[in-house]
Amino acid sequence: MNVNEEIHEAREGGGFTEILSLKNISKEYPGVKALDNVSISFEKGEVHALVGENGAGKSTFIKSISGAIRPTSGTIEYEGKSYPYMEPAKAIEMGIAVVYQELIQFEAMSVADNIFMGVKDDQGFVLNDRERERRAAELLKEFDCHVHPSELIRNLSIANRQIVELTKAMVRNAKVIIMDEPTAAITVSEQESLFKLVDKLKKNQVTVIYISHRLDELFRICDRVSILRDGQYVATKDIKDTSKQELINFMVGRELSNTYPEKEPAGEEVVLSVKNVSGNGVRNTNFDLHKGEILGFAGLVGAGRTDLMHLIFGAARRESGQILFKGQEKKLSSPKDGMAAGVALIPEDRKFQGCFIDKPIYWNISISTIDKLAKGGVVNRKAETKLAEDYKVRLKIKTPFLDQVASGLSGGNQQKVVIAKALASDPDILIFDEPTRGIDIGARYEIYLLMNELAQQGKSILMVSSDMEELLGMSERIIVLHEGEQTGELKRSEFSQEKVLALASGL
Repeated sequence: MNVNEEIHEAREGGGFTEILSLKNISKEYPGVKALDNVSISFEKGEVHALVGENGAGKSTFIKSISGAIRPTSGTIEYEGKSYPYMEPAKAIEMGIAVVYQELIQFEAMSVADNIFMGVKDDQGFVLNDRERERRAAELLKEFDCHVHPSELIRNLSIANRQIVELTKAMVRNAKVIIMDEPTAAITVSEQESLFKLVDKLKKNQVTVIYISHRLDELFRICDRVSILRDGQYVATKDIKDTSKQELINFMVGRELSNTYPEKEPAGEEVVLSVKNVSGNGVRNTNFDLHKGEILGFAGLVGAGRTDLMHLIFGAARRESGQILFKGQEKKLSSPKDGMAAGVALIPEDRKFQGCFIDKPIYWNISISTIDKLAKGGVVNRKAETKLAEDYKVRLKIKTPFLDQVASGLSGGNQQKVVIAKALASDPDILIFDEPTRGIDIGARYEIYLLMNELAQQGKSILMVSSDMEELLGMSERIIVLHEGEQTGELKRSEFSQEKVLALASGL
């Protein structure tokens, strides 16, 4: 009997009812064992977190539940019946729903149409538009969502899109809802609304399997947490009987005592001055960036942080003001101009803006400096391979082959490839836009160490982050934006979550 079975037996005595159990689940791909004899059970009406580093097997595990993949071996027990595997349509029919991090929705269709797609009435007829909107309005009201049912999905915030997915699951009488990184792309206030929704689902006896790299939120909403590492089951703990530090140690297999490594303070030399800059939705912004500094940028969704970074990189047009590099104003009408000025951008969307997802790793790394690797229009393959190999070692990119396409990497390793591409151009200033979104705690720490190392080497960093802990832990100063305007600047001695949120709210 493993640890999870012992816990389950104890909980059975307390009146809990098991709804879902995966027993001895393994999944093998050529040369890779994604899951190795994993057993985890889930109780009716509990919020059960599933955590682990990227590559730990979380995605394979939830895809086994939803029927997206078939396990190589093992059994799935659901509501007392045993199955060798699930099928997608059968899983939905049985009441298993998944709300993926990258939402799969019909963006050109209305909220009501998305919710009731394929749903029929008691007589087997498709609902008409009026009935769809009426029922959708009632359901959305239950979730305290004030979006009109006729609104197009593409016009909604990420948080409201998630509510639509949860509503869609409830229409189909979902008994188990899997939520994959639900807070990765929403604001602090939207997170609290989501947590209230999860509480409501729990009260309705819906089981929620909750996947997140943000460990703090697990202690807000979860009852239990199970940990995977390298495709193997590690432990299941009642959330009240564990700690963030213990979970981190379980996940990485070693003690990781300092989440945010210390660095020496930056010098006085100014490498970038932004003076009264307006454009791209940003108004009258002013700040200096010092050599070796990590300067954080805070704000709610729509505050203009990324828009400002695009102005500095040359990816958007400046309407007024000055951007000075070491005292000299540079022409910035394209990203090429930004790179020529010594700026590199690690964008927030690594899959669609950072990586060439269908290209090999070596190609992704070398593309930013391909002119230096070519002579007479012919690329020096030996030099290109050496460059990629150097960054693979330096950034600890986990891959057996440099000609592997980027889509085959974990999120953390994709991010390292994007960083390698940026570093290959030898910039003076690096823009890290949401540097660790969707990345596990171990890979995060490696990226933080790298950022500090770069700063110690004299590189300067502009860091946009929606992760409050990350902002407070890594920044030397924080610039706060609200609806395109700069509302404050905080020194490290002034840091607090309350101050940042007040300024970000325009107070």
